[in-house]
Amino acid sequence: MSRIIAGAAGGLRLQSVPGQGTRPTTDRVKESLFARLQAWGMLDDARVLDLFAGSGALGCEAASRGAAAVTLVERHAPAVRVCRANAAVVHRALGRDDVVQVRQGSVNGYLADPAVGPWDLVLADPPYPLTEAELAETLALLAGRLREGGVVVVERSSRSPEPRWPAGLRRFEHKRHGETVTWFAEPDATEPTPD
Repeated sequence: MSRIIAGAAGGLRLQSVPGQGTRPTTDRVKESLFARLQAWGMLDDARVLDLFAGSGALGCEAASRGAAAVTLVERHAPAVRVCRANAAVVHRALGRDDVVQVRQGSVNGYLADPAVGPWDLVLADPPYPLTEAELAETLALLAGRLREGGVVVVERSSRSPEPRWPAGLRRFEHKRHGETVTWFAEPDATEPTPD
């Protein structure tokens, strides 16, 4: 079981996805990531998208720390059930049932809908077996879909190469945590961003 580290729902335990196929973010990585995002002012009233959500732990953490709206996107039915259960835990803690929404389906299918977005923060924690080409396709669908000042965070194995950033997104930082590395990208200043 993982837990929410801080915020209004801090300390609450979250369900984990049964079986294999997901790789939960460790508390150490999550704590480092969210400390950085809070220092940048990325969470208050943010619109957050959690892709390849697994148990939804990253999106639930964002909601606990002040995000206004969080969407969890996950394809696999057992993980979707866990996302919904964890969203309900956060809703009870926050006294609201509209903060965390769960969408079942492929990430790229969700992003192909021109009606979704824009977002302030996108958290992408794809399974390690996802190929670099598949990740590049997902990132290309995100380009131009962030609000001004928005950030995309990609979590990968430290053995994986840097993601291939599409036109419209530019890496500005990365942080290694043992076997995990987090990559941070922002809208490219030369590309228009939505309001």
